[in-house]
Amino acid sequence: MRKMLISSVLVLFVSAAAQAVRGPSTAPSKTTLAMTPPMGWNSWNRFGPHISDKLIRAQADAMAASGMKAAGYEYINIDEGWEGQRDASGVLHPNRNFPDMKALADYVHSKGLKIGIYSSPGPKSCGNFEGSFGHEQQDAKMFAAWGMDYLKYDWCTAGTVYQQDQYPLAIRKMSAALAATGRPIVYSIHGRGAVWLYAAQEGANLWRTTGDIQDNYARMLAVGFGQEGLERFARPGHWNDPDMLEIGNGGMSAKEYRMQMSLWSLLAAPLIAGNDLTRMTPETLSILTNPEVIAIDQDALGQQGYIAMEQGPIVLMVKALKDGSRAIGLFNREQGNVHITVDFSKIGLHENASVRDLWQRKNLGTFHRNFSAEVPEHGVVLVRIANSR
Repeated sequence: MRKMLISSVLVLFVSAAAQAVRGPSTAPSKTTLAMTPPMGWNSWNRFGPHISDKLIRAQADAMAASGMKAAGYEYINIDEGWEGQRDASGVLHPNRNFPDMKALADYVHSKGLKIGIYSSPGPKSCGNFEGSFGHEQQDAKMFAAWGMDYLKYDWCTAGTVYQQDQYPLAIRKMSAALAATGRPIVYSIHGRGAVWLYAAQEGANLWRTTGDIQDNYARMLAVGFGQEGLERFARPGHWNDPDMLEIGNGGMSAKEYRMQMSLWSLLAAPLIAGNDLTRMTPETLSILTNPEVIAIDQDALGQQGYIAMEQGPIVLMVKALKDGSRAIGLFNREQGNVHITVDFSKIGLHENASVRDLWQRKNLGTFHRNFSAEVPEHGVVLVRIANSR
């Protein structure tokens, strides 16, 4: 039985309250964008605000040459640290590390990739750089003129200028400004409160559902498994976002990074790498580019997985796929080696089903009524199970 993060009563109450505040939405529909969860790279996890034109170009080069682009990664996203000062006309100029944003965007596009930028609905970003408050239309036009394809809109100081009942308005203002440019720009927000209740209606393609991830096992688990109950809000064009991947940054083992990749794919989460693409080990690259795991994340049905069973450190997560099969994650968060069994009748499959291991990339055979696996501590077995004729 699914564990629900939010009771139906609370959801109805908050939704009604949000609608009363919101009124008729002027935000545009963006259903042609992000029809599968966005895949790309962001500068923050590895580099923080210490970024430059040269660094971004090097990451684009590495994405194109390493096999990341071929695996489906396409966005090179600049996080905070690019901002300079506004002039007397209110135009926000990049700092000296970014001498020509249009030229940088053109360079990324020349690699067959797309590029993203960062701002905040508040007067300042989280790092005290300039935000977009009061300059939403001006900044949106500038981003479009540069050739940006993605905007990460981080809440930061917005709470100093917006009351809680105005949070949807803060998101809507930039959504409408982006739409007015005529350029298709994926809109990724980090708001506050139950953003999943209003974000899609206000034009967001994805919305952060948690605080920041960190490159450690405990935080990764808290963020990833904290998505339970939000699956009904995810659909093509609109995604719950548990924050970026930490794979390759060094704070976890390869086994734990495979767990993050498996969990994010089952969650239909955006796959936004946060490592240094120019210094990837073969193991890191193989985790990030496993085509069968990526296919689970990118499945066209667009359903977020749910927890079908949880017993202490053991979790069984199920995701329905467009072809009628199921992606199943058998997670052992703590307790030595554990034997975990999947009962086919409880996940909507017939008595006989074929099983494929997605990390080993091999067929395991046809099984009757159930499938079992030995799962190591801090490990995952990720399988695709389909009815057999």
